[in-house]
Amino acid sequence: MDIKTSTLSTNTNSPVTVGPGNSNYRMDRGRSTNWIFWASICGGVAALAFIYRLYQLLILVRQDNSAANSFLTIWLPSILIVLGVIGAIYFLTRQINAKTYREKAEGERETMRQRHEMEVESERARKIQEENERNQMAILRLLDELGDLAEGDLTVNATVSEDFTGAIADSVNFAIDQLRQLVSAINVTAERVARASDQTQATAVELAEASESQAQEIAGASAAINEMAVSIDQVSSNAAESAAVADRSVAIAYNGAEVVQRTIDGMNTIRDQIQETSKRIKRLGESSQEIGDIVGLINDIADQTNILALNAAIQASMAGEAGRGFAVVADEVQRLAERSATATKQIETLVKTIQADTNEAVMSMESTTAEVVRGAKLAKDAGEALEEVQTVSNNLASLIQSISNAARQQAASAGHISNTMNVIQDITSKTTSGTMAAARSIGQLNEMAAALQESVSGFKLPDDTLANA
Repeated sequence: MDIKTSTLSTNTNSPVTVGPGNSNYRMDRGRSTNWIFWASICGGVAALAFIYRLYQLLILVRQDNSAANSFLTIWLPSILIVLGVIGAIYFLTRQINAKTYREKAEGERETMRQRHEMEVESERARKIQEENERNQMAILRLLDELGDLAEGDLTVNATVSEDFTGAIADSVNFAIDQLRQLVSAINVTAERVARASDQTQATAVELAEASESQAQEIAGASAAINEMAVSIDQVSSNAAESAAVADRSVAIAYNGAEVVQRTIDGMNTIRDQIQETSKRIKRLGESSQEIGDIVGLINDIADQTNILALNAAIQASMAGEAGRGFAVVADEVQRLAERSATATKQIETLVKTIQADTNEAVMSMESTTAEVVRGAKLAKDAGEALEEVQTVSNNLASLIQSISNAARQQAASAGHISNTMNVIQDITSKTTSGTMAAARSIGQLNEMAAALQESVSGFKLPDDTLANA
């Protein structure tokens, strides 16, 4: 706003100007000018009256010289002062009139400038009003085009115009396009997750059935191992009896020749028992071979379980975040399979040890039988052979003690194998439980995929988007 003027708004919206251009201001300035004009006239009249008085004094000067002196000392300076005042008043009057004219012209220019500003402001207000109306129509058109978007219709497109809504429409179209891609991707992902979960669930069911079959086979192997432990206990008992017979044989050898026949009978009895023990040990070796076959079967089951766990982990990784829980179950199944493989390796080692001990026992029994036969022949030949029989009997006692110790070790190994089989059976039960839990988790994943598809089913997509999906 200009320093000299200010515009006030009245009820009629007409501007009121205060300053050089205002009529009241011009009237005040006119009154001041008139007052100065009349003051100048009065001064001029007074000056004329004073000049007339001087004229009269000049006449008196001619008549009286004293009056002339008075004129020179008093009246002449007064006249000069009055003339100076009159000149100053005249000059001041001209200056005031000139300033009045300048202020008048400046007021008129200010009035024209304010009128021009009012016209410019009115034109600008009219343009703003028209712009607001155009913007309002553009907004209403944009809202009308996007009305179906709130109901999930993603086929709509906003018209991109040159007004200020063009950028908004372009941004909205970009957002709608991104939303189309997102909804389409959700549909595709949900379908893939559903298919993958169905396949994984079928695999989990097969794994559960295989685990049950494995548990049954392990139960059978455990029963066979228990029977083997009973047989080994019997072998140990027979070995103890054989040791007692050997002790009696030593006593008979000390009795002399008269008891040679009894010694021969005892040796024959020992031979028969050794043969029976050899047969039983051979059966133990055959049972150990069967255990080895069972261990191989367990290894195959563990490998199959490991492969199924690996497939389950792959399916879980394909499922992404939704299959994280199933990935944990797959890892647990894989660890159980690894533990099963480790346990079966231990069982295989123990079975090999049992087979080696059994072979050694068979060889020892055959050697003992040969020694008994040879001792019987020597007993028939001469009584001097009793010392050799005693030696053989002592050796036989040692061998029988070794057999007894080996039988005890085999019994302990059989018990360890039985415990290991129980552990394997527990692991298999846990594997079955984990597989069933994985199947349930996959079922929940399938339900989540169905819920995801249902959540986006309310959106309407263009045909080209569905075709690309």
